[in-house]
Amino acid sequence: MKKPLLNKRRAARFAAVQALYQIELNNAEPLDVVREFSEHRLSKLLEPLGQEPSPEVDRDMFQRVVIGTTEAIAELDPLIAARLGQGWSLARCGFMLRACLRAASFELAKCTDIPVGVVINEYIDLAKLFLPGNEASLVNAVLDGIASELRPKEGAA
Repeated sequence: MKKPLLNKRRAARFAAVQALYQIELNNAEPLDVVREFSEHRLSKLLEPLGQEPSPEVDRDMFQRVVIGTTEAIAELDPLIAARLGQGWSLARCGFMLRACLRAASFELAKCTDIPVGVVINEYIDLAKLFLPGNEASLVNAVLDGIASELRPKEGAA
């Protein structure tokens, strides 16, 4: 049997970014999307990618990131927008990049039990999975700036 590609926490983040994308794209209720993922999608997370076996998902973390992020968007978006490069806006980022940046910013702001370097590296890796081009570099720069402000004692990745 092949080893899963994602550990429990990375699988939770992987699913959370997809859920946040779906919430924004469809203007869906976060609790409804969390329920849908929990009941139908988390057990077959990698099936659309043709990967087996699907990883076990830290379901508590998945829910914490999705619900926490959606509840904190008004706080997170200004943090993100202030660190986007010239010519960039949250609207230009698109749904998936916004989902990555918001989830990561939520973890940096509210999940202080998770080291800064872990959060930044995890979301850079997810950006590479979900997004074409060099968006991972943008994720790195934005998250590094947010981490420097929110958790200056920990330093950047």
